[in-house]
This record gives sequence, C-alpha cells and structure tokens, in this order.
Amino acid sequence: MVSDMPTPHKTRKKISPLPLWKRALDLGCIVLSAPLVFPLMCLISGFIWLVSPGPILFRQKRIGYAGNTFTIFKFRSMHVAAETAGHQEHLKQLMHSQGPMVKLDAKGDQRVIPGGKWLRASGLDELPQLINVVCGEMSLVGPRPCIPYEYENYLDWQKTRCMSLPGLTGLWQVSGKNKTTFEEMIQLDIKYGQTKSFWLDCWIMLKTGPVLLGQVIESRLGPAAARSNPMAADLSSLSKPTPTKH
Repeated sequence: MVSDMPTPHKTRKKISPLPLWKRALDLGCIVLSAPLVFPLMCLISGFIWLVSPGPILFRQKRIGYAGNTFTIFKFRSMHVAAETAGHQEHLKQLMHSQGPMVKLDAKGDQRVIPGGKWLRASGLDELPQLINVVCGEMSLVGPRPCIPYEYENYLDWQKTRCMSLPGLTGLWQVSGKNKTTFEEMIQLDIKYGQTKSFWLDCWIMLKTGPVLLGQVIESRLGPAAARSNPMAADLSSLSKPTPTKH
C-alpha cells in the first residue's frame, strides 16, 4: 500500500533518471524505425487534413511518472470540440465495475472522424507520442498515462502504477487490454513496474504488432465474426488476459 503518493501539480516534480538500458532502447528503436515511421506519420497527417477540418494533432494533459502532468500528443481521430462528459462517465463506471474495459467507441461513435476508428484500433493515432518519448516524458513501454480526472479517483495503491514512466505499449496492452477489468489493468501495470527489464520490454514490443493486428481485424469484422476467423482467433489468443492475484 502507498499512502503518500504525490498528487498532480502544474509544476513538474523532480524525476529520477531512466535506467540507461531503457533510454538507450527507446532512442535506438526510434532511430532505427525513423525511415518507416516518419513517412507514415506524414501520410496520416495528410489524411486527417483531407477528411476533417481542424488541427492534425490532439494535445491533452496526462499524468506521468510520480504524478507529474505533461502534454501528450496524438493524431486527432475525433471531430474538433467533441464532448468529453460521456467519456468521463463511461470511465467512472469502468473503475467501479468488474466488467471488461470496453472502449466507448466500440459500437460506433459519432465523434470519430472518417477513418478514425481504424487509426485508433491500429494504434497509429499514438505515433506522435514518439515526441514525448524523445523528450523523456514517456517510454516506448510502460503503463498508459491516465487522464487527471481518472488519477483523482484512484485509491492510494492504484497510484503505484504511476511510479513507472508511461509508455505507448505495455504489459496490459498485450495481456488482454479491453478484455480485462480496470483492477486487472492496474495490477498488470504495477507488475510491470516491479519486474521491468530490457528483455521484458523487447518481448512486449514484439508482441504488440500481432495484438494490434488482431484489434484491427476485430474492429472491422466485429467480435463475434473475428472469433470465427482462424487468423483473428490466433491473434486474439496472444492477448488473452494474464491471471492476476487479488
């Protein structure tokens, strides 16, 4: 149990340096993938500019390491000025239930721009967070950074998940993600923080691709049809929830 976890501040708290291996892995992967990733980001930027008036990037305050706030970058997948009250209520229900963490847009969402559902399912909307990684605010692997109103409703022990640098992918994402409960997500993120290593990060990154492909297939076919598709079923088996102790 952690009883004295820091609360979000506008001022940045002192952050301990990343393990050298983690920082080197992050920057090395970004440099090696740059010839593929940067042209892809340019294509996505052009697509968003064509289908939806407004800024290409979406900026939002998130909670990072040790409760510090930072600005996260994403490709905008929703219309400008989309309402957020529904998301807050949906998240509140998930936090107090034992049901799977199904996304609000799983059954269609009028706030999403054309092609936005595919961007979100494939994880391509997260690519601008490489900027956050370069700045040292995020890592390639770690817990997803939560929204301030989510953090404010955490119990003390749940805030322990913020003692790891947030990431683009993580143990939760490849261990069931939207098939897990909120509490299971917290436990998986805490488990990662306690066991993180160079090889664990490599394993998570290697597993992320097939898991995302399974999500894309499921988003196009629907959960029932995806389960009957042999390829989708094989990919789905890679992201079955990992048992956690209560």
